[in-house]
Amino acid sequence: MSNLSLKQNLTQEQLSILSSELEHRRKSKLITFLLWFFLGMFGVHRFYLGDFGLGIALLLLGWLTFGIWNLIDGIYCLLKRVDEMNSMLERKLIHDIAAERQHSY
Repeated sequence: MSNLSLKQNLTQEQLSILSSELEHRRKSKLITFLLWFFLGMFGVHRFYLGDFGLGIALLLLGWLTFGIWNLIDGIYCLLKRVDEMNSMLERKLIHDIAAERQHSY
């Protein structure tokens, strides 16, 4: 089920809470890019996105690929992974808000 259809079941107050929480927790493409550009060989951009396993792998093995893995990973993170993370975050928040509404009744 898409986030849009899940949001249709929320009240205006809940949508406001969702928007506020997303604003505070959303991952930024700019920050991801800056972390990748300056500290990408250490996997810092992956740690920022919550991908700790890949962050550790980049930290330990990234130098073996002479930066090729880092380049491809940075492009992937900027084009797709940040949006995936934000979408998953939004879905989790929607479920949390809906669950809280169920408990309040």
